[in-house]
Formats: sequence, C-alpha cells, structure tokens
Amino acid sequence: MTARYEVRPIGHVESPLADPRAAPKQGVEGAPEAWLVFNADVAEAARDLAVGAEVFVLTWLHRARRDLLAVHPRDDPRNPETGVFSTRSQDRPNPIGLHRVRIAAVDGLRVLVRDLEAVDGTPIVDVKPVLAGGR
Repeated sequence: MTARYEVRPIGHVESPLADPRAAPKQGVEGAPEAWLVFNADVAEAARDLAVGAEVFVLTWLHRARRDLLAVHPRDDPRNPETGVFSTRSQDRPNPIGLHRVRIAAVDGLRVLVRDLEAVDGTPIVDVKPVLAGGR
C-alpha cells in the first residue's frame, strides 16, 4: 500500500515533563497535571469538554523512533524483545500516543488534565470521550 495520509495537529501539550526518558511509562504512574492547548480553528470541537470527564487524547509522539519494530517492554532488558504492536512503546512505525486522562479544569482553549505522560510540546491529533463500558 503506497497511499499517504495527512495528520494535522489540533494543538499541543504544555507539561513540566521535558525529557521522555524521565517521563512515567503510563500516566497513572505519577504523571503531573498538564495542559492541552487547542488551536483556535478547532474551538468549536473543544467547546463541550467538561471538568470531570474522562477522554482519550491521541498524540503524535514526535520524539519517537519510527525504525524500531521490536523492543524490550518498559525499556527493561530483562523483558524478552517483543514486537511493538504488542507493547505500549512510543517507538513504532506511526508513533501515535493513546492517553486516558481526566479533565481537571477548562480555561477557553486550554484544558488541564491529570495522568498525561506526554512531554512538553507533544502535538495533539485528536480527543475522544471515554464511553460507559470502555467502548
């Protein structure tokens, strides 16, 4: 398949996390609060985001390696090398991050979330609600 697709950022992450190596592997492992900062052209799409809601944030992991197809899970060499599609590794052919977060505050185009392990400057590509039953 040779088709190419365009993914455009709809905003970016503002986080105290600057170094991917120092970031927690999962948000629930001690990630600090972070801001989702949306571009003005998607304001209508973000208008109903509300405090207390759980959402999935999809990001483009811009610092990830795209040439790795197998890794040691959690960067632990004691774990057997595993294909990236069976891991949550940021290094993968299309480095799309999936983060389940809870909204703590909304200030216009800025949304404060808990449990986001993405580093500062990470592009946001989409936000979707967590539906009852996890579907």
